[in-house]
Amino acid sequence: MIEEKHNLSRDRMPVVFVGHGTPMNAAQDNQWSRGFIALRDDVPKPAAILAISAHWYVSGSYLTSHLQPPTIHDFGGFPQPLHELEYPAPGHPEFARSVRALLGKERVQLSEDWGLDHGIWSVLRWMYPEADVPVVQLSMNRHLNIVQHYEIGKSLASLRDQNVLIFASGNIVHNLRNAITQMRFDTAVTPDWASRFDEAVKQAILAHDIEALLSMYPDTADAQLAHPTPEHWLPLIYAAGAANEKDRISFPTEGFDSGSLSMRNIIFG
Repeated sequence: MIEEKHNLSRDRMPVVFVGHGTPMNAAQDNQWSRGFIALRDDVPKPAAILAISAHWYVSGSYLTSHLQPPTIHDFGGFPQPLHELEYPAPGHPEFARSVRALLGKERVQLSEDWGLDHGIWSVLRWMYPEADVPVVQLSMNRHLNIVQHYEIGKSLASLRDQNVLIFASGNIVHNLRNAITQMRFDTAVTPDWASRFDEAVKQAILAHDIEALLSMYPDTADAQLAHPTPEHWLPLIYAAGAANEKDRISFPTEGFDSGSLSMRNIIFG
């Protein structure tokens, strides 16, 4: 499937969760894009990437199977140069087929109806600007419950032993309405509920407390404010599923953009 290689300092590939934030991070030199660049030094270069993004949340489970997945500009209202950015990373149809077999052919379909959305390429263009690592993206099925999403993440864990980077992109706090309001008034005040939820997630991750993590959303008032909709929360659940209690946890980037977008990045392993 994927040639097996290992970094000298690790027995297996780590799992990465990134807070991708606004699409402008794809084009700007700022603290968040510099954080994406720094991930390159923290993560061994993989043979392939299996990516899960908040922005492919659909009625079904799919894997991209292109030889050359298109760069998807799935946003509006931003400067034209941002729409002209391309990330020409190759796909890997054979790898996509093997991941489908791993997850179950009856559960997951191959698709060329998507590509690489900005949750993926806005970060990878900083981590791997050469665009020479094949990327296959896995959709998140909106009809699954949180435990089912977590179980898919667990099913992906064996890929880590094949030099595959499991790369999940969302935000631990993602209240876009609040963020837009703050941007409009040129403020950057982080609400108490956002700080509390971000810290609670951090502590659950550090404790490898999966039960606490899975019960956080949507059962608390802070969670409902942190995520009016679930799609930016769920990539973390996939990452946590692919990780395990032996993984070392690090947070190479922490902080909030526009008040209510947590830009926390997490490395498991």
